[in-house]
Amino acid sequence: MKTKYSYVKSEIKSKIMQGYFQPHEKVGSENELLREYGVSRHTIRKAIDELVNEGWIYKKQGAGTFCAEWSAEVDVKEGTKNIAVITTYFSDYIFPTIIRGAERIFKKHGYQVTVFSTNNDHEEERRCLEAVLSQQFDGIIIEPTKSALPNPNINYYLNLERLNIPYVMINAYYEELEPVHVIMDDVEGGRLQTDHLLELGHERILGIFKNDDIQGMKRMKGFIKAHRDRGATLSPQNIVTFTTETRETVPVNELKRKLKESDAPPTAVVCYNDQLALNLLHVLRELKLAVPQRISIVGFDDSFLSTASEVKLTTIEHPKEELGMEAARTVIRMIEMARSSSKVETVQPVVFPASLIQRQSTEEIRQKEPQ
Repeated sequence: MKTKYSYVKSEIKSKIMQGYFQPHEKVGSENELLREYGVSRHTIRKAIDELVNEGWIYKKQGAGTFCAEWSAEVDVKEGTKNIAVITTYFSDYIFPTIIRGAERIFKKHGYQVTVFSTNNDHEEERRCLEAVLSQQFDGIIIEPTKSALPNPNINYYLNLERLNIPYVMINAYYEELEPVHVIMDDVEGGRLQTDHLLELGHERILGIFKNDDIQGMKRMKGFIKAHRDRGATLSPQNIVTFTTETRETVPVNELKRKLKESDAPPTAVVCYNDQLALNLLHVLRELKLAVPQRISIVGFDDSFLSTASEVKLTTIEHPKEELGMEAARTVIRMIEMARSSSKVETVQPVVFPASLIQRQSTEEIRQKEPQ
């Protein structure tokens, strides 16, 4: 549990890093801070003294406390070689491969890499951004947290821009910031998943998508688009959405319910990613439904999981390592432009195309034998 003084210290420091206080702008007098935080004078003084010692603020006798001058520009001039990589996860699924690709390029150019993980949680994202802003980094690669939802940490990103710290977003991006980003074409990927099944004659296709990140929403858009393009009927009941917090329960429970209770159960499933597809394969195995003979399933990302099961997944290829490499090249280019006195060129986003990898988990729909 935080002590009162550490809470006050953290709040003031957070406001500085979000850009609420500009250099040499008044943070407040002791009396003003007393009223704002409702704590003792001793608590305020202890918090202020630590912030002064750490270089975040300074005091003027009789005037109050002021935001200190802190900027990335000094570090840029000294030619530091430090990069931060902030991902939602880094120890599982496709994320280690993406990070490995980025590290390969950074190592080649002499950069040291520090990796942070938000665990796809906004509060953790805030802590990561504060850690980055507290240290000396030339540039940042960032995977947004819950990118389809309003983000409470936007001010931190605006402050990165004010401090002239280049950052590149990967896999998704916050649309309100219009940042430089390196992503894949998720809409086309979702369309290809679905069109493949429609081509095989499937009419009752269940789509299961994560709805708190942009990737999931775009893949769902592709799912809908494929039906429209082919003039196929799409029941709203055949779209299931889940969140980061419900990813282990909602998809599994909904698939079981639709297979057991429906008069017209799905004959195929489009999955948000390979991780989900593998979870659903376990369900189908429990229900003794053969894949693809009784039901087809398509993943997304061509991760190591797509070939980990006895049924090799039809899936959408994800650039993974190349995406990480391209993000690294992009942020290095932005750093070099920030250091150059010449005219800064506009850095364009990179969108990798989607392609289908067909394996064993899908096949043409089998018509029932006439009675």
